[in-house]
Amino acid sequence: MIDVAEQQLKVPIRKSSTPNHNGYEKGIPHIGLARLCGWFGITRQAHYQYSWFCYSSDIEQKLVIEEVKRIRLLHRRMGTRKLYEMLQSFMIDNQIKMGRDALFDLLAVHGLLVRKKRRTTITTNSKHWFRRYPNLVRGFTPCGINQLWVSDITYWKAKQQFFYISFITDAYSRKIVGYSVAENMESVHCIQAPKIALCGLRPQGHLSLHTTVTGAYSIVVIAMYNY
Repeated sequence: MIDVAEQQLKVPIRKSSTPNHNGYEKGIPHIGLARLCGWFGITRQAHYQYSWFCYSSDIEQKLVIEEVKRIRLLHRRMGTRKLYEMLQSFMIDNQIKMGRDALFDLLAVHGLLVRKKRRTTITTNSKHWFRRYPNLVRGFTPCGINQLWVSDITYWKAKQQFFYISFITDAYSRKIVGYSVAENMESVHCIQAPKIALCGLRPQGHLSLHTTVTGAYSIVVIAMYNY
């Protein structure tokens, strides 16, 4: 593992068999390492073992980070779980023991976790292929009920699922005269809202309907009465 680390990290890692403790000698030269270990209730051997463990762990982490960066050059959006599977052979070859949770923590510290894209829903598509009709309500102000109906679509998220609500509102009274709730935004569900609205409409004079469709999902129904 040390040979691979020196080759990939381009730094000399191999140490002498006797660790150097100049840091202790410079800070408190009159106190030996054995005495310090005695104060903390540990042996010199335990101190050496822990020092080597921290040192080797640092080398392993650097090797894993370098390998992750190499993989990310080809797969920028690869998540940690897939990375962990791909790193198995690399870690076996280099005698590195690291669990999936430890890999998550390591990537988080180095800012290498892939952020999940927030799931959003779109209810409007202005680039649809449906026929466009002229706007009959431009400059028109309703002076009573059942002169202008406007329909739109919205959504409601319940746990992990979206529900889409198509509704028709009377522009004068603000009353919802028709609605439909479905698990998708297909036109067959959106059409149910104007059907319900027309069923409850009392015939008065001549009724003119104008419909514009925004994609297959958003319907605007306008009812104009000619008095």
